[in-house]
Amino acid sequence: MTPDPAAAVVLLSGGQDSTTCLAWTLKRFRRVEAVTIDYGQRHRIELEAAVAVARLAGVPQSVIPCDSFRALGGNSLTGNEAVVDGVVAATGLPNSFVPGRNLVFLTLAAAFAWQRSIPHLVAGVCQTDFSGYPDCRQTTLDALQAALCAGMDFPFEIHAPLMHLTKAESVHLAQELGCLPWLAHSHTCYNGSRPACGTCPACRLRAKGFAEAGVADPLMMVR
Repeated sequence: MTPDPAAAVVLLSGGQDSTTCLAWTLKRFRRVEAVTIDYGQRHRIELEAAVAVARLAGVPQSVIPCDSFRALGGNSLTGNEAVVDGVVAATGLPNSFVPGRNLVFLTLAAAFAWQRSIPHLVAGVCQTDFSGYPDCRQTTLDALQAALCAGMDFPFEIHAPLMHLTKAESVHLAQELGCLPWLAHSHTCYNGSRPACGTCPACRLRAKGFAEAGVADPLMMVR
């Protein structure tokens, strides 16, 4: 199988970061496809956001079902537990951490890409403003990339354009890429509210980033 060096698959959740990464990818690759994972998330409105963003970007989008996380439980994003500040004493991680999520998502994206001879995978993970999630670190992606290349005998390359950016810097990147209008259709709120609740950790992190960037959040302008 011959990889297409001009092709990339973007993990598109419908959130601020993945939307920005989609715009980044479109500037660098000729052939771009979006993959959205339906993992039984409580904030299911983000699936609608992903559809809207993909349509605005003019890229084909595939939704892949993956309901195992809801069955496993143990986190606030796929269960009924409220998202709270701080960390869980037993784990030292936020209760919004879904163990293995990014590992599984990127593996599914790689399996999707392999069948289409696409070597480049793009994800909106970030270790600067990463909420304490260990699967958002560069060391995790490096290890996973090696495993995917070995396990599928294919030269995958994982790109994380936001890895070392603050939220404010990612806002400026979106501005430079011209995708700020797309962010009006994105979704961040862990509580699945639209308009966003403004109080959950994800909402506050997004608001902080736009405030520090000195840019109005397009999402707030459509309230």
